[in-house]
Amino acid sequence: MNILAVFIGGGFGAILRYITGILFYHLRFGLVPATFFVNILASFILGFCFSFFTTRANLSPVIRLALTAGFCGGLSTFSTFAFENLQMLETGHFIHFFVYSIASVIFCILAAAIGVYLGKML
Repeated sequence: MNILAVFIGGGFGAILRYITGILFYHLRFGLVPATFFVNILASFILGFCFSFFTTRANLSPVIRLALTAGFCGGLSTFSTFAFENLQMLETGHFIHFFVYSIASVIFCILAAAIGVYLGKML
């Protein structure tokens, strides 16, 4: 049952990531901002869920797995982040590489912290 929960949650997360990529592409933002956005969103949701779940012991472990490992895992994308950074390095965009890398880490940690804080408040 746990594997199925992660599978289903991951599918929904991956679909949302894909739709976000299409939306950002059509809005002419590009794929790097889409990756940046979904990673921050997934960090926020994961922080919120872990914090929220600690006060809600009666919530099913299967639902917890579907939302955390599944949905957030499917939504976020470290491999795309790594590939985009590699492309920046290969094309000589060193300032973009450093800004993107540092901003991603800082904003994802900040989003997770905000999620944890809000999860505790509810």
